[in-house]
Amino acid sequence: MPAPRRVAIGVHPSMTAATQEAAKIERFLQEHGVEQVIRARLSAESFQASLSGGGFDLLIALGGDGTMLRAGHLCGPLGIPVLGINLGRFGFLMEVKRNSWTDMLPRLFNGQYRLENRMMLNATHLRKDRTIGNWTVLNEVVVCRGQFVRPVRLCAMVDGYRLSNFVADGLIVATPTGSTAYALAAGGPIMPPELRNILIVAVAPHLSVEQAVILAEGSVVEVCAESTHQVVMSVDGQPSIVVQNGDIVRVQANDFDVQFVRFHDRGYFYKNLTEYMEQNPVAREP
Repeated sequence: MPAPRRVAIGVHPSMTAATQEAAKIERFLQEHGVEQVIRARLSAESFQASLSGGGFDLLIALGGDGTMLRAGHLCGPLGIPVLGINLGRFGFLMEVKRNSWTDMLPRLFNGQYRLENRMMLNATHLRKDRTIGNWTVLNEVVVCRGQFVRPVRLCAMVDGYRLSNFVADGLIVATPTGSTAYALAAGGPIMPPELRNILIVAVAPHLSVEQAVILAEGSVVEVCAESTHQVVMSVDGQPSIVVQNGDIVRVQANDFDVQFVRFHDRGYFYKNLTEYMEQNPVAREP
């Protein structure tokens, strides 16, 4: 693999440790002959504009899994690979641990890494003939109950055919990457990250289909709200948006993937997963 020559470093907007570590990484990259390095908050418009201008070989994301999701949303459409350095609590998506980047980053310059393609989805919120919103998805789209703690009625269609009517807390439509996030908590299967499938999982279904459904990459999923109380949707944990009765949330494979830089072999996914499930750092937080 070629050594990156132009590198962007994106940090969590409110994590002081990430800002301090980014400065150290910038100096390290410059000392190793990287031609151009920029660093800023991932949310900074000037930083995003610089990436969109083209020419960058790599984005190094410092933070937690939420930071990696933001980096994926930004870099997937641009075709820029992402390397995650974990400074958060969980960091399941991140490749490099907090105190090991000085040992791992030299592998970039020796070509000792691979690019892992992660499928992304496109979600569209439709109201009659009008598009309300459109989003790039790395983990999942959730259509679920809003402020009232009671199940909602949702109809799920696949390729124009009714899959099922659900009475549930919600429906998750996920990528293989998202299969180890909210979908796993809802009882869904664990899918290897490089698969190209769409996963549907119901959250707390009541007298409805309980089994998760795995669809082909080319499938089009439509979730329609048919409830007597508030329904909302959320993409990758972002703030929720109200879905009115009759609205459709359409989900399908995106035209592009996001590429994650990996130093470990493919079997590391299962080792990593086992370690996190046995020693969940979030569950052990005081």
